[in-house]
Amino acid sequence: MTHPDIVNFRRLGTITIAAVYFLILVGGIVRASGAGMGCPDWPTCFGKWIPPTNESQLPVNYHQIYAQLGYENTAFNPVKTWTEYTNRLIGMTIGLLILTTAWTSRVFLKTDKMICYLAISCLLLVGFQGWLGSTVVASNLKPVMITLHMLMALAIVALLIYTIARSQQHSLASLQTQGLPNKIKTVVIVAMLMTLIQIGMGTQVREAVDFIAHEHGYIDRKYWRDDFPIIFYVHRSFSSLILFTNAWLAWRLFKALPRTQLLVKTGLSLAGLVAAAIIAGISLDRLGMPPVSQPIHLLLANLIFGTQFFLFICLNYAGAGTASKA
Repeated sequence: MTHPDIVNFRRLGTITIAAVYFLILVGGIVRASGAGMGCPDWPTCFGKWIPPTNESQLPVNYHQIYAQLGYENTAFNPVKTWTEYTNRLIGMTIGLLILTTAWTSRVFLKTDKMICYLAISCLLLVGFQGWLGSTVVASNLKPVMITLHMLMALAIVALLIYTIARSQQHSLASLQTQGLPNKIKTVVIVAMLMTLIQIGMGTQVREAVDFIAHEHGYIDRKYWRDDFPIIFYVHRSFSSLILFTNAWLAWRLFKALPRTQLLVKTGLSLAGLVAAAIIAGISLDRLGMPPVSQPIHLLLANLIFGTQFFLFICLNYAGAGTASKA
């Protein structure tokens, strides 16, 4: 029977992973809605720990105050302010969740110290991510800083996934891999690299979209596509290769293993996520950049990488390297 403390650690870790993905979604909403400077200072918001709900609660000369700090044309918008403030609150909550996860990981000090070290590393990365968030605000939302902030979230969630998976390595070792081709782990690695390249191109597209949005005053979204850079069309075409690669993985897992097996479920989930991401991308391309599609597209891209990474870990612990050739 599994020790209750180990169960608590895994449960907390899983909740934290879900919370990080939720934060990525909220961060995408903040960026898509142009709410990134809803709070022009950090860690306070308009100088308050709880932001105002009405412009009358701010000093009469607050425009001049923030102009002197380097934030020109600062205008209070309660929706954008509270969107960004909610983003910060969720980030703080995740910090507490990871702190608790790191604390509960001490149960592995006698059996697998690396799990404890990994959990502490996650905590340190979250602290760095918090500092990076303040730098994003201080930079007045420079696209490069926003992209770095997002990539750091990707690294944190990957490390969390590995930490929780490592705590279940004995269960994962019992997964069946008979009938899988020897090259499947190599294909998973290639798929992960392709996803990272696609995310990299996506960040360049997002940076271009941010500039285009600013030029259009965040209106007339249907005309933004006319100014898209060439990298957008490369990004769009590359998605077909990603779809084929991940569909192949899902098919080989589905064909070789029992339908209820974790690897099969992971493969099918991966194929579904890729298809959903492509549909979200098509809606951005063909439906005039609907705001709701941007954060969903970003979240799906991160979920795809996380699922691929989890699949790779499972195959490693299951000893897929000894699988027979197809």
